[in-house]
Amino acid sequence: MKITSVESIPINPKLAARNADQKVRFAGIDTQTIFRVKTDKGITGYCDCRGHAPLSPTTVASLVDRSPFDFIGADLPTGLAGALYDVMGKYLGVPAYKLMGQKVRDRVPVAAWTRPASPEDLAKEVQRAAAEGYRIFKMHTCEHHDVLEENRAVEEVAPPGFKMHYDFNHNRPPAAVNRILHALEPSEVVGFIEDPIFWQDVEGWRLLRQRTSFPLLMHVPQLGGGPELMQGAADLYMMGEIGIAKSLRLGFACALANASTVIQLTGGSLCKALALHLGAVLPNLSHSINLDDQYDEDVTGKRIEVAEGSSPVPEKPGLGVEVDEAILARLAAAPPTVLPRHLGILHLPGGRRFYAPSIPSVSRLTGFAEGNLPGVRSEVWVDDGSAQFASTFERVQRGGAFME
Repeated sequence: MKITSVESIPINPKLAARNADQKVRFAGIDTQTIFRVKTDKGITGYCDCRGHAPLSPTTVASLVDRSPFDFIGADLPTGLAGALYDVMGKYLGVPAYKLMGQKVRDRVPVAAWTRPASPEDLAKEVQRAAAEGYRIFKMHTCEHHDVLEENRAVEEVAPPGFKMHYDFNHNRPPAAVNRILHALEPSEVVGFIEDPIFWQDVEGWRLLRQRTSFPLLMHVPQLGGGPELMQGAADLYMMGEIGIAKSLRLGFACALANASTVIQLTGGSLCKALALHLGAVLPNLSHSINLDDQYDEDVTGKRIEVAEGSSPVPEKPGLGVEVDEAILARLAAAPPTVLPRHLGILHLPGGRRFYAPSIPSVSRLTGFAEGNLPGVRSEVWVDDGSAQFASTFERVQRGGAFME
């Protein structure tokens, strides 16, 4: 079997209707790329990823007229590798995980996901996710909302056993994050803390791990994983978007070091299926983070089941989910979301506010590191046709953010 063509197809699926009035907050995630690999045996493989990710002519040329089996273990873009696993599994009549290792689980714990949210919006999202069967929820903390207030809002609505996975964005020294973690420590809903301090401060990670009961998760070890594992920097290490080959290597190394792993592959149902196959063979897997719960459209025409916090590993050949070419053509022709004219308003704890071109940066406007301005919150002001919006918008465009 030889590859005859390789394509990357940009598509624009609709976001979940519940977020129709929050286009600015979800800007950019309504784009995906479908990878389609065709062969001389009439077998076609598919996978997807978030964002528009064109393939270079050099990459395409390196694949055409070759066997897809030549690329097992190759460092290829994750979506492209997923399409190759789909082809190979279909050709052999086996699920993709059989080409990755020994299966150790039939279902994979999965996490819901959302963009940074106000306490009110986060509470709604947690209730929605719990009703859909999720038990874990990932969200990035941010400069423009108080994470302690967000967490209090979660505590009020989360069912027993529901856990938050907070990503702290690896943008702070310990002095800016230690007190925040101490304040969160008693909370039963905090399950995981991702990237609490700078990636390169491996010794700081090790010391912080000794001081907190929270499982610390490192997103893609920047030194390759070996030094971090040897020094015991984290409890869990994230993989998935680094590529399937690297994820398998790092995942098995983590198991040998008695560390755990988290998969993050964000896209639609194809991407989630690939994550489930990867999760089927990694020994110490905590959970998989996907993005399929934020779309109302998918090229497969469906979403993979979530129940009691997990999703089943597909057992059909390849990735185990089928693409509807009619839907693919329609989403490829759909225009991207057009953002409305808007401003960002940053409410400061003392009662004053900043007006900015979009969602504002607290550290830039105030000098305080993320999480160190208690009570801060923000909102998006969409053009409402008022004279006040027009004059404020013109002032911001002319002179930049201002406080009043």
